[in-house]
Amino acid sequence: MKEDENPQIREIVLILLLINDGKTYQGIAKFLGISYPTVADWAVHGDPDKMQSFIDGRSQGNFRKATPKYEEVLLEVVEKEPLEYGYEFGRWTANRLATHLEQATGIK
Repeated sequence: MKEDENPQIREIVLILLLINDGKTYQGIAKFLGISYPTVADWAVHGDPDKMQSFIDGRSQGNFRKATPKYEEVLLEVVEKEPLEYGYEFGRWTANRLATHLEQATGIK
């Protein structure tokens, strides 16, 4: 775990080692420059006996909604002005773009 490419894994291991060394959550947060809730969360959920507990499931793509086709449509849409799609506004905002992409792809 000390040599893992993912810096988050190394941070979690360091948090648990510092807790084991008797450091306070607040002291660890200050020392590492991270939030207190992050330290507290890993103190509860990081299990040294279960290395899988250190891996964030989101990093494995479990929560990815955008498909390659969605990305293709997104890149096409942002190259054009909203007026070209019949909208009355002249600029894309995140909400407007998300709404348009949902209509075009069915992915919210």
